[in-house]
Formats: sequence, C-alpha cells, structure tokens
Amino acid sequence: MLTHEQIWLALDALAKKKKLSVSGLARNSGLDPTSFNKSKRFTAEGRKRWPSTESVAKVLKSTSTPLLEFFELVEQASNRRGSSTSSYRDQPSPSVPLIGFAQAGVGGFFDDGGFPVGQGWEEISFPIGKLDSAYALEVSGDSMLPLYREGDVVIVDPDAQVRKGDRVVAKTRDGEVMAKLLERKTTKQIELKSINPEHENRVFSPDELEWIARIVWASQ
Repeated sequence: MLTHEQIWLALDALAKKKKLSVSGLARNSGLDPTSFNKSKRFTAEGRKRWPSTESVAKVLKSTSTPLLEFFELVEQASNRRGSSTSSYRDQPSPSVPLIGFAQAGVGGFFDDGGFPVGQGWEEISFPIGKLDSAYALEVSGDSMLPLYREGDVVIVDPDAQVRKGDRVVAKTRDGEVMAKLLERKTTKQIELKSINPEHENRVFSPDELEWIARIVWASQ
C-alpha cells in the first residue's frame, strides 16, 4: 500500500536525482516553491497532508520522469523505511550548505530562484530551527561593514517574503553578489541600500537581478 511517507520520500529522491532542492523541483514544475517543503507535509494539528495527483503529474512532466521510474523511487523509499526504526519526520534537521560569496557569483551553483543546486557543499549546523530552503553564505570583503565582517556567516531563505527594510542578498544576472537593505521594491524598480556607507546604493530593474533572498540569521 502506498503510504504518505513513501510518496514524500520519493519526491525528495527525485529532486536529489535531478540536482534540485525540493523548492527548486516545485518551482520548475510550475508550483509554489514551498509546495514540497517538509513544513507543508503535515497540518498544524499534525494531520498528514498529501501532494495532489496534479502536482505529481506536473513534476513527472517537468523532469521527464516516466511513471514507472517514479514508482521505483517509491519502492526504494519503502525499503529505506523498512530498514529504519524512526520516521522521516523525526529525523534531526539537516545541516545547511555553506557557500562562499565568490562561489555564489559563479554560474551553475544556483537555480533561477536562488536555491543552491548540486552536491558536495561544505555544511554547517542549522542554528535557528527548521527552514527547508535555507542555506548559508560566508561573507568576504568589506562591503557589508559595519554590520557584517569578513568570515561572518549569514543564512538566507529564498522562500521568505521580502519587505522594505529587510536585509537581503541579491545576485545580478552579471554574477555580482551583494548584501544590502531593501529600500524600495516596485514592479519597475528595486532599490538596495548599502550597509557600508562607503559603498553606493544600487538601483535595478527586476530583470537585472537573477534572485533576491532575505537574510534570516547572522553569526555575530
């Protein structure tokens, strides 16, 4: 019998196979990026929440995955479950990938939503609870002084809603990565205020930025 745990583990496995985060998998399938986050798999009351058949169908289409191949992932999930004495929901929260600012500016490390792709990242323990889409960036240079120094680590969450006054990390389509304060955001213009007064404020049109993500924690 197909179980709630098996179907979610199969989606996790498919995302990993395609070198995507679960948020990236949802986004690439035309779904809300948070659709497959672990926080969405149970209601606030603890009841199981299943992915819809329509969502699964969109995932299989976007990843060119035959139905039989997906059922093989379900079967593998069943075997993993049988060899474990604890539920996947009870597993410790995973560490988050740690990425340098220089790496963040190079093509191929992120999808178009600002989520890291691939494997082999150095990792750090997650200090602020459970956010499925979060990852860490290690600060380099002096553009973030006096708020952040070289070697500090900031954790960003691409799924978090960005509002005026938030501290954010943004990447331009030219590969420049910067940490700023979101001063203003409209449909035609995004204004980023520099943390270091020696660096100028920046104004972009939305299509000039590859992604923008809110800073949710910093090691200070």
